[in-house]
Amino acid sequence: FFIRYYSSFAAPGENIAMPEHSAKFDYESELTIVMGTTVRNASAEEGLAAVFGYTVAMDGSVRDYQKRTHQWTLGKNFDDSGSIGPWIVSANELPSGAKGLGVQARVNGELLQDGNTGDMIFSIGELVAALTECMTLHPGDVILTGTPAGVGPLQPGDQVAVTVEGIGTLTNPVVAEN
Repeated sequence: FFIRYYSSFAAPGENIAMPEHSAKFDYESELTIVMGTTVRNASAEEGLAAVFGYTVAMDGSVRDYQKRTHQWTLGKNFDDSGSIGPWIVSANELPSGAKGLGVQARVNGELLQDGNTGDMIFSIGELVAALTECMTLHPGDVILTGTPAGVGPLQPGDQVAVTVEGIGTLTNPVVAEN
């Protein structure tokens, strides 16, 4: 899990850019937390209570850059390599902690990831609490929670669709970076 420090996310329907300096660009389907209140040094219960809602993210991972260091940050922050949306569903509209939601990725219509938030190693409250040990989270901050098994490569011309049950589907075409 991590907070993504993108210079930009693509919106639903907008192009996702495969970086010109890499041929190892993977999709990852992810439930995304949207914070609703400021929180620091929270317990798991306080962390969960601070969540406003959830959305969908396609976490485009540039694997060769991701593996250049022991930290993954570099491979997660190329301009327009990920997307977020299509909207935010408030936490009270979903099961507590977004448990038991299907998470899927389709590339060119083929189902390639099929997981469930019930299989997450850490609960939403635990994820938020862990992050607040080192940083203050503010309303509007987003946390990508991790991806199910089955990540794989994207190429220009592909269309990737990420679905989180109860939230919606985020669909984007993939293009080569200019």
